Amino acid sequence: MHGHPANETKDPDMIVFKSTQDKVLAALQSVAGIVERRHTLPILANVMVRKTGSQLQLTTSDLEIQIRTTAELGGDDGSFATTLGARKMIDILRTLPADQTVSLENTGGKLILKGGKSRFTLQSMPAEDFPLVQEAPSFGPAFSVPQKTLKSLLGQVSFAMAVHDIRYYLNGILFVAEGNSLSLVATDGHRLAFASATLDVEVPKQEVILPRKTVLELQRLLSDKDGAIEMQFAANQAKFSFDGMEFVTKLVEGKFPDYNRVIPRNHKNIVTVGRQPLLACLQRAAIMTSEKFKGVRLNVDPGSLRVASNNAEQEEAADELDIDYQGDSIEIGFNVTYLIDALQNMGQEMVRVELADGNSSALITNPDNNAFKYVVMPMRI
Repeated sequence: MHGHPANETKDPDMIVFKSTQDKVLAALQSVAGIVERRHTLPILANVMVRKTGSQLQLTTSDLEIQIRTTAELGGDDGSFATTLGARKMIDILRTLPADQTVSLENTGGKLILKGGKSRFTLQSMPAEDFPLVQEAPSFGPAFSVPQKTLKSLLGQVSFAMAVHDIRYYLNGILFVAEGNSLSLVATDGHRLAFASATLDVEVPKQEVILPRKTVLELQRLLSDKDGAIEMQFAANQAKFSFDGMEFVTKLVEGKFPDYNRVIPRNHKNIVTVGRQPLLACLQRAAIMTSEKFKGVRLNVDPGSLRVASNNAEQEEAADELDIDYQGDSIEIGFNVTYLIDALQNMGQEMVRVELADGNSSALITNPDNNAFKYVVMPMRI
């Protein structure tokens, strides 16, 4: 018999990475947000670690989203791939000091994470068993915006996404790229938020719905830096690239409501009021609303805005703001949470509220930025 028995073809011994704890932890944390602790496929609790030359790729997946980051983290050059428990590696690294040198070594078929005098022998699963996302064959043209622009757009609309709606296409955000603008829309059927930004290129019209989990993960990963994020959309997938990361996600199928029909035009009664005073006023009134029925009543009259609420225990709150207003007298009820959510996610000093009458949706906008619109349906009180 020549050669070795088949089961002895081991990967060569090598140092997979050797760097400081802060660098390794940052790379791992950037991909680990989507890892589900309990998944029907145990390997999805792992991160795929692939060394190619001097570059280390870390990949995670939950079958809907795949995140890959490429980093230079030292160690030996060469080719090597395995998968290791993502959560456990992060937990171990967190117990070590930030400036400690940590290394991952493949020795005699065992994977050992070392830091100072500590050694951890880790259980691995083969890289070829890791289910990588099949990338869509054809993506539309790539376009990019500064990361902070996308982060800001997401922040302006994501609070209005539905959470577990049976109309599953509402549990996410609509992205519309057309001409030189990118617009994001979210609605849960009771309120709708719209925000848009200008692109530096012209793109053909593309509309996709990003799932809720993808939106929350992008918000977690995007920084307030000027660095660009590049986007590409396919029929059932979106791809984002930024900061050495590649983020691929499934899209939500379904027909998103026609937001242009929902956004009111030419309401003639316009109230411009300080955002902070109005927010404080509504937060006070919210204390006296009942748990299930978060209703507040607004009375808009020339010169004054009154806010009132009451609950099942017959408790009441009443408050008043002086406003510069000469329009109709209107009484209108709202779910107070919907108003508070919008005001808390805006940053400017003044807010504009446009009304028609007591039965029509209100339009809330930012006087400093006409690219933001928030529509909230009235409720009977």
